[in-house]
Amino acid sequence: MTFLAILMAAIMAGLIALYFHDIRQTQHTILRNYPILGHVRYFAETWGEYMRQYHYLPDWAERPFNRLERSWVYRSAKGVSNLMSFGSENVPAFVFRNAPFPVLDEEKRAFPGKQIGLAEGPGACREPYFARSFFNISGMSYGALSHAAVSALSRGAKEAGIWMATGEGGLAPYHLEGGCDVIMQMGTAKYGARDAAGKLSEDRLRDLASHPEVRMFEVKLAQGAKPGKGGILPGVKVTAEIAAIRGIPAGQDSISPNRHHDIGSIRELGQFVDRVRGVTGRPVGVKFVVGDPEFLDEWFADCLSYPEGCPDYIQVDGGEGGTGAAPAPLIDYVGLPITEALPLVAAARDRAGLNERIRITASGKLITPDKVAWALCMGADFVASARGFMFSLGCIQAMKCGSGFCPTGVTSSDPRLIRGLDPMDKAVRVARYARRVREEVEIIAHACGLPDPTGFRPRHVTAIERGVGGFRAAAGGD
Repeated sequence: MTFLAILMAAIMAGLIALYFHDIRQTQHTILRNYPILGHVRYFAETWGEYMRQYHYLPDWAERPFNRLERSWVYRSAKGVSNLMSFGSENVPAFVFRNAPFPVLDEEKRAFPGKQIGLAEGPGACREPYFARSFFNISGMSYGALSHAAVSALSRGAKEAGIWMATGEGGLAPYHLEGGCDVIMQMGTAKYGARDAAGKLSEDRLRDLASHPEVRMFEVKLAQGAKPGKGGILPGVKVTAEIAAIRGIPAGQDSISPNRHHDIGSIRELGQFVDRVRGVTGRPVGVKFVVGDPEFLDEWFADCLSYPEGCPDYIQVDGGEGGTGAAPAPLIDYVGLPITEALPLVAAARDRAGLNERIRITASGKLITPDKVAWALCMGADFVASARGFMFSLGCIQAMKCGSGFCPTGVTSSDPRLIRGLDPMDKAVRVARYARRVREEVEIIAHACGLPDPTGFRPRHVTAIERGVGGFRAAAGGD
């Protein structure tokens, strides 16, 4: 046998061994789904930091999330150090004002948690919810995400002690697998909570509330990906199981109405909130995208006049575009970004004196500690992230979410690709990511002289430049 033949045989044996190694390991979805070939991506990712010295694509050039942001999430989820040296590559739009005498270790306090919902009085609920984490998982529907991804998120949320919202696709068994706290979201089609005619079913609401994991309900008026348009799930992703959960035909596009048919005014919104809270006994929130700022003052005035219809929390979603499939004009051009919307909402809540009555959750590309801490400074009580947790699951921003062929199995409907995502392994990464965000937000708080993040105020952050999509931070005051 010639040397060349021996070499070729050795190479083939090595490739075969590598193939079986790749499909058996559970840590890397890309390698399980694309054995051998997947190593090319990991090689490029590992050596990219050095190779980028010789080309013109900087780490902050990609959209919608740049490499610096995604790498921070990946390292955090894997438990790898995020320490840096030789200065920052980032060009920040805002900075935090550090205190001359930061908080010592013995002076630090854990986030004390906040109650959502009243225990007594007008608009009270039978079971208020005490939220122990300021960073949580925003709504992502089963169907939009694979069952493996939802299962991993549920398990990871339980481990990290955070809540998880269902998205508008209804409550699936996979949301309950991990035993985490769950927010049942109801979109304009009321999937999972509708009767045969598509109207709100109080019997379905009671069934949902019978699950101890379901701690709150959320009325979705709009989300950042498509303000002014309902949810879109392509028919290829509407399996028999998903159809049964949502209460719709299988194999057909699942398109929600532009708005709730029974909510066409502020007063009707309050009546709907009161009805859901009365049936379920749980706190009820409203998720929306800010368009007309005058709506905020009118809404909060209605809350003062009719406290029984006041929501227990509101989730302010930025118009930057989120996880959902949507027409490009809506993603790009409709709805105020979170940088504009959150300060407006917090100011309107302050004017109405509803600070302790209505909690604010902020969402919209808030995936790293700096953005989360900024939101807390601007008046948010909590921050919820969807795409940050998708990255923790292994999402590589392939932009294939609506196709059903996500290469990492996160949003795939292809069983072969979903098999590559091991829920048990990825649950650990979800929990690590959540913890790292909280830890580093607390580090920022301590640098600002605060024992815990509840002390953040607008004066702790300041804008240093404005650009397209840049942040606006208040110059001072409380």
